[in-house]
Amino acid sequence: MAMLAPYRVVAFNTAKESENKIHDDTVAARFGFTGGLVPGVDVYAYMTHQAVAKWGRDWLERGTLECRFGKPVYDGEIAEVDATAIEGGIGLSVTSNGDNCATGMAALPPAEALPDLSAYPAMPLPEHRAPASETTLPQGGWLTSRTVPCTPDFVRQYLTDVREAAPLYAEQGLVHPGTVLRLCNYVLSSNAVLGPWIHVGSKVRNFAAARVGDDLAARAKVVSNHVHKGHKFVVLDALVVANNRTAIARVEHTAIYLPRQVAAA
Repeated sequence: MAMLAPYRVVAFNTAKESENKIHDDTVAARFGFTGGLVPGVDVYAYMTHQAVAKWGRDWLERGTLECRFGKPVYDGEIAEVDATAIEGGIGLSVTSNGDNCATGMAALPPAEALPDLSAYPAMPLPEHRAPASETTLPQGGWLTSRTVPCTPDFVRQYLTDVREAAPLYAEQGLVHPGTVLRLCNYVLSSNAVLGPWIHVGSKVRNFAAARVGDDLAARAKVVSNHVHKGHKFVVLDALVVANNRTAIARVEHTAIYLPRQVAAA
């Protein structure tokens, strides 16, 4: 494979005003970070640039990407995404300020059968959200995110926020895959009140490119709610759906919804 040049982007914290205060400078400092964390879904967005550079729209329609986040990426710092040839695809790494911040791999496997939407039921949102717990995020339970209308302004703003340099999205009226992954975060925030929490990693399998004008929502099963090293983790098997009829991506989405530092406070 031809070597892909490193992709460099000035990271931008899109979540400074979000409910998740791990993105707030003051709160993040209590966890030992030097500033608010750039959301993992946006670091994933930076990583997808290399997959699209390699395979183009085909990757949006049937590609895969696994990512795991380690060190944080901070607002205003340069994030560099390197891609190397590996068996079956490309290996990805994100470095920033001298730290290895994320790793993963992307591939373009053969197309597979679309998931059965009826196997991912759409559930009503709660009238009142309770704090995140084993009860509000129950193992084996089904949850649905709020719906996100992908208006032209919304899609354009996200491309600006993640500093996306690829012309494909604007030219073909497509939604950035970072937006698609963000729907999995919304499964959590639409159903429970969360304190500071951390997106750990995701495994994404694309089925179709989301388009400007689509209404996106995610339907998810809580496959695990467990404690590891004092942190409370949740793992989702999520299906992002457009307009209640088109499967866009299936995602295994892992997050620490209650860090041990918060539990001990």
